[in-house]
Amino acid sequence: MDHRSGQKRAVEYLYPPVEPFDQRVIDMGDGHRVYMEQCGNPTGIPVLVLHGGPGGGCSPAMRRYFDPATYRVVLFDQRGCGRSRPTASVIGNTTWHLIGDIETIRESLGIDRFILFGGSWGATLALIYALSHPERVRHLVLRGVFLGQQAELDWFYGGGAGAFFPELWQRFIDPIPVAEQDDLVAAYHRRLFSGNMVEEMRFARLWAQWENALAAIASDGAHYESPSEYARAFSRLENHYFQNKIFLDCDGWILRERARIEHLGATIVQGRYDMICPPLGAYTLAKGWRRCDLRMVTLAGHALSEPGISAELVHVMDGLRPLMKDD
Repeated sequence: MDHRSGQKRAVEYLYPPVEPFDQRVIDMGDGHRVYMEQCGNPTGIPVLVLHGGPGGGCSPAMRRYFDPATYRVVLFDQRGCGRSRPTASVIGNTTWHLIGDIETIRESLGIDRFILFGGSWGATLALIYALSHPERVRHLVLRGVFLGQQAELDWFYGGGAGAFFPELWQRFIDPIPVAEQDDLVAAYHRRLFSGNMVEEMRFARLWAQWENALAAIASDGAHYESPSEYARAFSRLENHYFQNKIFLDCDGWILRERARIEHLGATIVQGRYDMICPPLGAYTLAKGWRRCDLRMVTLAGHALSEPGISAELVHVMDGLRPLMKDD
């Protein structure tokens, strides 16, 4: 128990730690080598875990949201991050490369259809994959929905979230000259890709700190230092995708195309006080989608590790077991 709050910690809601039964690196044939692992039941219901960022990578805790006797859990580190190589590379690294990688993984494992389980950017990627390959999806489980819209980027990098965390916002914008502060994604892009490693690392830490500090509802504004290699990969990849509007044809593309996946079932777990991906995105996505169940978690922010978020996600996956066996 967390004795400060009297509440259980997120990890207490999860299944016990589990080790992969399969680990491999897949050469995608264009210079990228993607790490992939499987855990749980080799003949179970397939679930593909899509991590956030872009650039966040997978962690052992992500294996633990699923009953290992029921689910065949597939995790992979997206291009340029985690155990995939080359680290922090944006060459040949777009949304559509990632969609291709998912297909390569699915085909190499002989999986016909799977549940997609993704949060934040992972939810975005799950939606885009489902829109591209609806016949390969059994159900979507989404957390902290990000639709890749300009309004969402404006909220987080244009001062909206900063109104709630003014001291952290000031720390984020202070290193940028006033003349460049009207477009912080572009300003950081110039520095994250300057070719000067010292400068790149400095701004990578600042970029990562801004997001990490706002992820949990109990944030105290402390410095959230990430390991250097993680910070550089996370910040460069995330900034690269946002600078390029996540490589979609138009703003609002996911919502425009939603009708293509409305026959699929979806469950959204959303923190009511998510400062990174505000609930409006999840609400807008779910509105009018008959087979979509939006579950708003009170007193929860954005992070997967929020106790209420973790508890609800495990509850959702446990509840899907009988439905997916009959599917």
